[in-house]
Amino acid sequence: MYNLVMKDLKLGVNPWFFVLPLIMGGLMLIPGWVYFIVPLYFCFITIPNMFGGFKSQNDLMFSTMMPVTKTDIVKSRITVVVILELMHLLAAMIFSIFTFRLYPHLNYIFYPPYMGFWGLCFIMLAIFNIIFISMYYKTAYKYGAATTASTTAAILFAGVAQWAGIQRPWVNNIFYGSGTDNTALQLSILIAGIVIFIAFTLIAYRIAVKRFMKVEIL
Repeated sequence: MYNLVMKDLKLGVNPWFFVLPLIMGGLMLIPGWVYFIVPLYFCFITIPNMFGGFKSQNDLMFSTMMPVTKTDIVKSRITVVVILELMHLLAAMIFSIFTFRLYPHLNYIFYPPYMGFWGLCFIMLAIFNIIFISMYYKTAYKYGAATTASTTAAILFAGVAQWAGIQRPWVNNIFYGSGTDNTALQLSILIAGIVIFIAFTLIAYRIAVKRFMKVEIL
């Protein structure tokens, strides 16, 4: 599986997608922006272009000609997706540190990038993964519908979460008010988000393997 991951990282994935997290992360420096959009650029740009590249390169046929199992093919591809997702989140988190330094007294309309917010971002990408990966591996080459459905679900989650943060006092207090000074609470939300991200991705992997086993590769 390691060799498959390295094949994708060195040959299958355009180097641009390793630079993109830094560029998109820089958007965190925009004061009071809708910061949910920063990790969503992974869904908007990276996924459709990356999987479009795999399809145009006939990567599926090439991979199946190698002495590897279908399980390893799925596992390696999901690993690459997760690596790029974590790069987007990590870059955005680093830039958010500078955001607080630059605008210490900013009144946020949308979620400020505290630890709890990043927990929500992990959940958003977890939803994206379970839908995209599950749908994509029905065929292992048709990515359009899977991208559309998973991105729509991620946007809906972000929209509902943001609405709750503005309209619901107890949610607002957690992400805007006194809850932002509660390190234990913020860390708990972040850890919960990471756990959900891992769980949903593992479930998606299991579903993908079962579906890919049924795919006939000509």
